Amino acid sequence: MTTLPAIQVAVCGPRDITDAVAENARQVGRLLAEAGATVLCGGGTGVMAAVAEGASSVGGLVIGIRPDDDPAGICDGLSAVIYTNMGEARNAVIVWSADAVIVIGGSWGTLSEQALAHRRGGIPVVTLGGWQILDADGNPVEEAVAAKTPEDAVEAALSRVQKRS
Repeated sequence: MTTLPAIQVAVCGPRDITDAVAENARQVGRLLAEAGATVLCGGGTGVMAAVAEGASSVGGLVIGIRPDDDPAGICDGLSAVIYTNMGEARNAVIVWSADAVIVIGGSWGTLSEQALAHRRGGIPVVTLGGWQILDADGNPVEEAVAAKTPEDAVEAALSRVQKRS
């Protein structure tokens, strides 16, 4: 019998963050790890470091997908690192490797990851204090779920993941 891999959830967010955003990211990482999900992130500072810290603190698997090839830029808490040397194009690797995407906070790079996730389609996209993308009529894009707490964000992402076969 083939064992299916764990659900992979990408957590995207900016490098420069407030203490509140860092705490949200740590909690999301911890909750994802406790649920048995593999956490994908950019492996750097800010939201990436906080989510890695949260997930690794409870023994979770955290994969950092780096835009460069410099080991000095990685954060603590990563289980493995993929060095792409692709710059921001690595955002596509993160999104296409995920079964769901949680966006915490906002920056232009984070917006690109969220847009790629929406463009990909078919995967849950959850925001926690991040960008809310509107359609041409000014309505929230229906694929996006705006969560108010880390618990809500993780529940929304995991409950919407399609079962792999």
